[in-house]
Amino acid sequence: MILFMLISSTISITNAEYATKGDFEYKQYTEEKKTHLHFYFHDIVSGPNPTAVQVVSSKLTIETLTSFGTVVMIDDPLTEGPDPGSKLIGRAQGTYSFASKEDVGLQMVLNYVFVDGEYNGSSLAMLGRNSVLSDVREMAIVGGTGVFRFARGYALAKTYQFNLLTGDAIVEYDVFVVHN
Repeated sequence: MILFMLISSTISITNAEYATKGDFEYKQYTEEKKTHLHFYFHDIVSGPNPTAVQVVSSKLTIETLTSFGTVVMIDDPLTEGPDPGSKLIGRAQGTYSFASKEDVGLQMVLNYVFVDGEYNGSSLAMLGRNSVLSDVREMAIVGGTGVFRFARGYALAKTYQFNLLTGDAIVEYDVFVVHN
């Protein structure tokens, strides 16, 4: 009988509601803000201190010209200007995967984490296809934190510089977001 009571009470605890309806703190603004960000993304795959490292590949990766199947983890600096020594405003953290057999098409899953000024501690989440050989690529901004809570918008990427010998790249970004 005691065993039955213990099992019954355990079951009732594990069946607790995971979601409840009701009031929660939500800061509603009368008008949403629109923000345009302009920065440079430094993807460094070479040298003693790379900011992008390959974490997955397959046999098929070697057999394709597009590196299909390769997954790269990044912690790339975001700067105000194209010079790697210019002011650091944040970091791009996440992954990009070579997702196409036909062309160099990356699946980008990144957080732009800001470390300076009014956006310090805030982030934007970017998701989308990056056709790196196109002049301009558009990807979705699907969320944000801090100042960018409830963000949505898009990012435009343009290759500023690409080193064929090392694979290092500097990419110019214009990001347009609407947020609370």
